[in-house]
Amino acid sequence: MTEITIISGFLGAGKTTLIKKLLEEAFQGEKIVLIENEFGEIGIDGGFLKDAGIQVNEMNSGCICCSLVGDFGAALKEVLDTYKPDRILIEPSGVGKLSDVVKAVENVAGSMDVHIDSSIAVVDGKKCKMYMKNFGEFFNNQVEHAGTIVLSRTQSMTDEKLEECAALLREHNGHATMITTPWDELDGKQILSAMHHAELEMKEHEHHHHGEECGHEHHHEHDEHCTCGCHDHDHHHHHDHEGHHHADEVFTSWGVETAHKYTTEELQQILEELGGSEKYGIILRAKGIVPGTDGSWMQFDFVPEEYEVRGGSPDYTGRLCVIGSGLNEDALKELFHVV
Repeated sequence: MTEITIISGFLGAGKTTLIKKLLEEAFQGEKIVLIENEFGEIGIDGGFLKDAGIQVNEMNSGCICCSLVGDFGAALKEVLDTYKPDRILIEPSGVGKLSDVVKAVENVAGSMDVHIDSSIAVVDGKKCKMYMKNFGEFFNNQVEHAGTIVLSRTQSMTDEKLEECAALLREHNGHATMITTPWDELDGKQILSAMHHAELEMKEHEHHHHGEECGHEHHHEHDEHCTCGCHDHDHHHHHDHEGHHHADEVFTSWGVETAHKYTTEELQQILEELGGSEKYGIILRAKGIVPGTDGSWMQFDFVPEEYEVRGGSPDYTGRLCVIGSGLNEDALKELFHVV
């Protein structure tokens, strides 16, 4: 029996960092395959997992549910047949709807020897309010369908802000186990046991409120609030354009390979400018690995209001990816000196 763990989270919430922590501290000795479903043309995060001897199956287009259901089933089967893993981690795109991903897994999992053990939403505590307001359709969906909500960046929040964020999340999901302690104070095993606790709670909850016949994850007390679509599957799924959007209608991504060499200062200035000006569009996430003028390599990560530049290991060429809404590609090319 292969466990399937789904780790979702809005753009830049820290999914990859959490996965890294779980791999190092909670899943040692397990044979693991990560299936990534990146929104955008290039997968930047695959590198460190390959170093760990883990096969990465990157799917760099669309969301698992709509454009990849067929492929997803095939990919899952291939992974099971080829690697016979103890656990499959699925990291959906940052703008994927968790309900779609859970449904896609449930649709194909029936005929395979797998068990969905938990679905997690990683939430950047500092941006929770802003994302809820501006991109609620995608952000709230991840929160509502999670068995465990893991807050990131809580170490740099005041108690008051942390409580405000937790209360907002509780309005959308009253049942999930919520992890608010900073990650560096926790061991990956503690996070894993919280996830398992959430799964047991979930089973109890399903049993009490929905009888045994509806094998979906629910996080609400009453049927009249049920939005999972299990009572009316087809209708729910096929008419979801009225006030509902697919990620590619709202978000765009711009990804390029570049041989341009940057100084650290130049890269920092670019990221500063990226966050400080409307002319590039609404930038929600940028990441990349690029060569430095001094022969070193740099990795960078950007989410609104903060960024990080750190050393990286050499790649065959520089790569960068920007994701957001209403991107101005010409302005971005100029900013990053891409020909």
